Amino acid sequence: MNSVVFLFMLLKSLTLYPQPVGDWDEEARRRMELRAQQLEHERLLLEQEVERLIRKSETQQYLQLVTVAVLLVLVLLLWFMGWERSLRRERNEEANEEGVRNRDANGEEAVGNEEGNANWEEDNNDDGNVQQVGNAAANEADHGGNEAVNEDTAVENNYEDLIREVEDLFGEIIGAVLMERIQWPVQDLQRGCEWITDLMDKYATFFGRVLSNSFYPVLQRAIGVGSAFEGWSPREQDVVYRVLVPMTPPRGHSFHLELDTAGHTQVRNFRVRVQLECTCTREQQGDNMLCFLHHPKEELRRNQDPSLLDTLCTGSYLDVQKTARWFCQLVRAIWPALPQSHSWHLTLLPSRRSCQFKVTDGDESFRIEMLLGVRRGDSDIFVSSQPREAHTPNTTWPETYDVAETQFLKHVASQAPPDSLHLHCLQFFTRLQLGFCFSTYAIKTLVMHLLAETPVALWCRRHFLERLLQIRDGLFLCVRAKRLNHFIVGNERLPRDIRVPPDVPTATTHNLFHRLAQDSDAYSQAVLEYWVLKKWLKELIETNLG
Repeated sequence: MNSVVFLFMLLKSLTLYPQPVGDWDEEARRRMELRAQQLEHERLLLEQEVERLIRKSETQQYLQLVTVAVLLVLVLLLWFMGWERSLRRERNEEANEEGVRNRDANGEEAVGNEEGNANWEEDNNDDGNVQQVGNAAANEADHGGNEAVNEDTAVENNYEDLIREVEDLFGEIIGAVLMERIQWPVQDLQRGCEWITDLMDKYATFFGRVLSNSFYPVLQRAIGVGSAFEGWSPREQDVVYRVLVPMTPPRGHSFHLELDTAGHTQVRNFRVRVQLECTCTREQQGDNMLCFLHHPKEELRRNQDPSLLDTLCTGSYLDVQKTARWFCQLVRAIWPALPQSHSWHLTLLPSRRSCQFKVTDGDESFRIEMLLGVRRGDSDIFVSSQPREAHTPNTTWPETYDVAETQFLKHVASQAPPDSLHLHCLQFFTRLQLGFCFSTYAIKTLVMHLLAETPVALWCRRHFLERLLQIRDGLFLCVRAKRLNHFIVGNERLPRDIRVPPDVPTATTHNLFHRLAQDSDAYSQAVLEYWVLKKWLKELIETNLG
């Protein structure tokens, strides 16, 4: 028996303890290391999964306990309210009976006095006293009844306040659980926006230096627009930071925006007509510039750079692709002079109507799109280089409302409570509908309409589930009506701090769901995809709250 045990222990030691490295070939050692790394990775994944299941179980148990406690409190409150009402009713009945007894006793006493007195005047006086006493008793009874009614009303109001507080507490718990369980994008948008803003400020400084004496468009400070600068993102990765660079005409030139109404019903397109202006007065004042209108062309060609009409225009109109190509070359040429170029690498990305590039430092990267635009007057409405439809002509500058929409969301944020979740609601639905026919812009437009109609105080955490269901139901109503109105165009109830030209709020609004009204197949597809989205939302909520 001892020999058997000895052999078993020897065999076990041979299998547990590694052999000397020299006894194993290099290939076997490498396979063992890879296998060990694989097992370690699987162990870490298993530990993470166990921790996640434990947290999920604890959250579910906590939510169930809180739910039971809240329901018990509600039941006790309702029972106590019924008991108090019953008690108040009994007291009111006793008070009424007491008033009736007092009136009867006073009436009998008045009759006895009337029979015992012989004087007619005294009888009249006694009758008057009896009536006064009876009236006083009746008034006292009525006053007691009114006080009882007022007390009942106050008690009911207090109970209603308590019920509202319990409902708010219950909504707060649901909102907290949903916020904790839903996977939100992990990228720090605020930090990214601050970095991009600093980069754009550096670029603006060099734009001013390089273009100060040229006849190219004057580039103003960039304006952050789009989801990232609004504080939300439909993507977890590859966030695009979009900025709009306003352009003003160079000296000796002027811009004139012309509305292009040919064949367009849903998009307002413009053309930027470039016109030469007389600068003879500036020349007389010592400005080193020849007038493009009144100097001979030969002298202009020999002594002065060409005008904007000869460089970035097609005919008399500013060309989008020529301007974007010139702008990209300018961005690339200035980059080495910026302090960011010492630790970041810039890569230009293909684009015909804007300047898109990516900057990386080895650990992180930012994708940036710089659009060019011309402001309409002194408003928040621009015409920009961003296309609204396929095959947009080179001289077409679509009207863009990105700046105005960003201003609206900032206006909402300034009035919303600190725990407002309106951006989380927007982000949740735009991520949920990725791959559907409902565009991100359509969901954003719907949420902006709801923000304008629903008080901002109702977008806090305790109303989170309610707002999600409101957005879902609002999308259904829009699909059924085949209509979702544009938020800026045709909207006469915009906040005053959002500046728009007079023709924008009075214009015919855009229907973002116009395809559903024109194409029955598109409508059927939208209805089907809505029900799929509704099912996903229901399963997600039940999974996180179940």
